[in-house]
Amino acid sequence: MANAFVAAFEILSFGAIIVLIVLGLGIIASMMGIFNFAQGEFVLLGAYITYLAYAKGLPIWAGMVAAPFVVGALGFVLEALIIRRFYAAPIVAMLGTYALGLIIRESVRGLIGGFYLTVPEPIGGSIDIGAMHISAWRFTIIVITLLVMAGCYLLLSRTNFGLRMRATLENPSLARASGISTPLMYGATFAFGSALAGLAGALIVPVFSLYADLGLRFLIQGFVAVMVGGVGSFIGPVAGAGVIGTLSAALPWIMAPVVADVLVFVLAIAFIKFRPQGLIAGKGV
Repeated sequence: MANAFVAAFEILSFGAIIVLIVLGLGIIASMMGIFNFAQGEFVLLGAYITYLAYAKGLPIWAGMVAAPFVVGALGFVLEALIIRRFYAAPIVAMLGTYALGLIIRESVRGLIGGFYLTVPEPIGGSIDIGAMHISAWRFTIIVITLLVMAGCYLLLSRTNFGLRMRATLENPSLARASGISTPLMYGATFAFGSALAGLAGALIVPVFSLYADLGLRFLIQGFVAVMVGGVGSFIGPVAGAGVIGTLSAALPWIMAPVVADVLVFVLAIAFIKFRPQGLIAGKGV
């Protein structure tokens, strides 16, 4: 019973990590019509900023709070300078964002010297439930993920900003005629998705350490999760992240990890083949 509970917690915590990473990727893909292949490197930047704060003697929480703002600001600048030119050609956008990601990844590799750097958990220790022990920090990640999901949903569906964002991305011409600054809204959307990736990197670096290929670990899983969940809605990518995260964490308990990773992608490809619209498809949030 104890082992089953611990396994369920590990599956849930890993699923929460995937959801955090997919949130930003899903918002950009669903609302802007492009896949940001630099999203994994935005996760890496969030982790690196957290490490810098720790290395400079600042509280780890300071780095975690700063990470989404810094990465979001960088995303806003990159959207204005580079990404904006790719909207009419989604394939070119994928290649362009991949190139951006490569530049960011190799820059970080040069800064950290190719080493694995550790960051302690801000909340250490474990939560004891009888004879069972679960990581306090992983539990915190689950709670933060739930709060971020709720906050994102309310922001995009219940606020004036969310209404303007959806109007801009669904019908730019009508939005401009209504007085909405469409370039500003595109930049804000990309910055928002980037900030979520930065937050994800900040939260997971104590769990996975900092290394240059940290973002690559989750990029393909995030891409597959968005495809499985369905592009065009807020709930779709989250549902896909839940499925992929659960499978990725659960299957290694019953088979070799390498075989489990391959099986996850095979199952995802088979699902997309028979249901290309994903679990939940739609045009808007």
